[in-house]
Amino acid sequence: MAGAGRLGKLTFMLGSLTALGPLSIDMYLPSFQAIARDLTASPAQVQLTLAVFFVALGIGQAFYGPLSDRFGRRRPLCFGLALYVLASAGCALARSIEALVAWRFAQALGGCAGMVIARAVVRDRFDEREAARFFSLLILVTGLAPILAPSIGGQILVFFSWRAIFWTLAGFALVGFITATFVLPESLPPERRTEGGVATALRVYSRLLRDRAFMRYALSGALVISGMFAYIFGSPFVFMQIYGVRPERFGWIFGAIALGLISASQLNRVVLARVAGARILSHALVVTAAAGVILLVMAWTGVGGLAGLLGPLFVYIASLGFVLPNVIATALGPQGRNAGTASALLGTLQFGAGATVGALLGVLGDGTAVPMAGLIATCGLSALLVHRLAAP
Repeated sequence: MAGAGRLGKLTFMLGSLTALGPLSIDMYLPSFQAIARDLTASPAQVQLTLAVFFVALGIGQAFYGPLSDRFGRRRPLCFGLALYVLASAGCALARSIEALVAWRFAQALGGCAGMVIARAVVRDRFDEREAARFFSLLILVTGLAPILAPSIGGQILVFFSWRAIFWTLAGFALVGFITATFVLPESLPPERRTEGGVATALRVYSRLLRDRAFMRYALSGALVISGMFAYIFGSPFVFMQIYGVRPERFGWIFGAIALGLISASQLNRVVLARVAGARILSHALVVTAAAGVILLVMAWTGVGGLAGLLGPLFVYIASLGFVLPNVIATALGPQGRNAGTASALLGTLQFGAGATVGALLGVLGDGTAVPMAGLIATCGLSALLVHRLAAP
């Protein structure tokens, strides 16, 4: 019972740290129009506050990984959370769209620490199969972010301004900082830490980039999650602008789709008791690719309107409940003392690809749902192709 209690506490703490990124993305999505009005900004400028967040998430993770391998997990984590709190306050106080863009960049540099280090802590404590089961359990916590965040953001807008959303995020991170400082145990003892500075980190990154097995899982995971980022970037415009969904209802739709991700991740925990994670991943990628193709057909033909899009979107996002835990656990399993750096490279590839997808969505935008659906289909098919072609 005591062990289950400790596991539950660890799951909640690491889940909250990992959820900081999704919360920062999803909670303010319903406020795009309000931000544009208040700061006299164009929709493209407001969209930039989301794009730079993805860019900074990718950049920041590349630094926190090697730092956590050398100095332990807690100190880099506390630094990142402190930076996030300050940057969130800066977002809330921003008086121009340029200032908001700059503070969002800093906010992501702080928030990505929790995402990198949470994955590394799991690798420190569990073997590959148990890590996959724990990552599935983690999604139960982190999956609440896309379910609750847009709804919370929409309700905050009903009673307060968009600035209150960023004060809420600052308060959430402050609680995380206190928890990381006084409650979260250090998972990497001094004898298992790496030596050396920048040159050592670059050598580890170089080795990982040449590791065919690692890159197979890292690239397929980055591609498939980029489809989810295309959905995150594109859904506010598609749902609210094209189909006239109200901001508060947008949150409910967003949350219902995310519920599929949570449900699938918990089913993945059950299946892992009998089936290897690599095999589950192989089948799940087929489902993901098929859902992306169907989504593109629905968007291209307009069959079913909004309902015609929601079905394949639900399947695509739900399939990530089988893909993501197994991609992360299988990629990090052999990495041992370099788990932080490997976790950072996973995150950098994922959010770098996500930022690229966001930029492409802006370039390809034509006032329809086709660009979003096309990018999702391309990501799903590319992930399946990489996984199959790079197989040993």
